[in-house]
Amino acid sequence: MHIAPYDNKNQAVVAAGHPLVPLVYFNIVKLTRDQSFTSTVPGYETCIVPATGTIDVHVAGEAFENIGQRRQNVWDGEPEAVYVPTGAQAQIICRSDQAEVFVAGALCDQVLPAFAVRAADIDPVQYGSDDTKTHRKIKHILGTKYHGRVGRLLVSELYTVGTGGWSGFPSHKHDTNRLPDETRHDEAYNFRFNPPHGSGLQMLQREDGVSGDAYHIVDGSTVLIDKGYHPCCVLPGYQMYYFTILAGETQRSLVQYFQPSHADQIETIPGIKDMIAKFK
Repeated sequence: MHIAPYDNKNQAVVAAGHPLVPLVYFNIVKLTRDQSFTSTVPGYETCIVPATGTIDVHVAGEAFENIGQRRQNVWDGEPEAVYVPTGAQAQIICRSDQAEVFVAGALCDQVLPAFAVRAADIDPVQYGSDDTKTHRKIKHILGTKYHGRVGRLLVSELYTVGTGGWSGFPSHKHDTNRLPDETRHDEAYNFRFNPPHGSGLQMLQREDGVSGDAYHIVDGSTVLIDKGYHPCCVLPGYQMYYFTILAGETQRSLVQYFQPSHADQIETIPGIKDMIAKFK
């Protein structure tokens, strides 16, 4: 499902209990200096990530100050974040002239302590190559290093390296719990392009061997992945970024199932096995 960019007025883009991806929550909050917003999502643990701007976050009796150092866009430095326990009330206060803030969530019945993720804590991995048209970098905000401190939520930022190319290839899916081969993880993306008038394509093939859907994605597009194989690409000459929320049904660690007709290409893409191992 593709949700075109719109002014959501700080209301959830993907609300709790969404019929397509019920495990995922996503909001975009826009504030100006000294404005505040209170985020509370009953039944969901959340992660508050400034796309741009600087914020303070007050949650569970703690104050996490000066979160976020990016000014112009998501290419302008490393991400920072605050993890918010399931159902907790988090007050977001803007400390810069403006701030655009992503709120990512996963359905979870555990209540775990809040914590901040600073730029130095980000866990990056780069893989692919220009030759294979798969060169990209992933910045894990809530990745492997926070296993045990987070219930069901994985949050990352994905960037194409250079301009043009494919992401999410070889085609894979994660819509069925059948360990050890696959886990069910609902997923949501929010895309950005550099320059902003760039665009790309999100494919979604729900059944192997059957033609699927394709969405024209633009700056600010949100895509929901409920089931099926889902590679995406960006036009030549443009950089692509997407904010990624993964929410597991029964476990946090993601097990991707690669489409059999393309799985052999795992062996051709440099560093991809390290990338797969990071989604835990």
